[in-house]
Amino acid sequence: MSIAENIAKIEEKIQKACAFTGRKRNEITLMGVSKFVPLCMVEEALRAGISCFGESRVKEGINKFELLRNSVPEVRLHLIGSLQRNKAKNAALFFDCIQSVDREQIIAELARFAGQREKPLEILLELHTGEETKRGFADFDDLFRAVEMLMNAGTLKPRGLMTMAPFTEDKNLIRSSFRQLVKAQNELEKRFPPAENWNCLSMGMSNDFETAIEEGSSMLRIGSLIFKE
Repeated sequence: MSIAENIAKIEEKIQKACAFTGRKRNEITLMGVSKFVPLCMVEEALRAGISCFGESRVKEGINKFELLRNSVPEVRLHLIGSLQRNKAKNAALFFDCIQSVDREQIIAELARFAGQREKPLEILLELHTGEETKRGFADFDDLFRAVEMLMNAGTLKPRGLMTMAPFTEDKNLIRSSFRQLVKAQNELEKRFPPAENWNCLSMGMSNDFETAIEEGSSMLRIGSLIFKE
């Protein structure tokens, strides 16, 4: 199947999940996770309607998207992989959003360089909710301290939260992971207004995106289902 056909199948499932939960399709962004994917396949996904892409490595993302973004300015690029401090400058200057902010040191490093941008750098804070191999703030207290630091950094714009559910067939564990993120979002809206700072919930991937929609996701990170042959 072509990439366009893959996207069409995903869209059908998104529409069904939205109908099941009474949500509107325009509440959810479909991101194409393009790590390790050649530019020609990214361009095919772009022609099929994907305009938001996620990369895990700073250098790969820059090399792949530098020319494309000059010709297609509506393309948005998010960093979804763990960010090392020595890569913070390049990430802050090139990506539209950093989703994998998982410690205060990264906030400080990004804030140092984001002032060189024309507009603030968007940030999602990563909360650890179950996947043992992934990073993230360990609990709400750590998250709240990071938020205070983020809110004081004028060059950074809080946009919401992200997480990765456990890789399991147990949907109860997956739902529990997603519900922790929604609970964190609710707390942030009360403690750190305005609520629009926290309206993005990046959760749900190829294996669990329908469940994520049911639990309130506003951004799906899908790679293999889009780019597989």
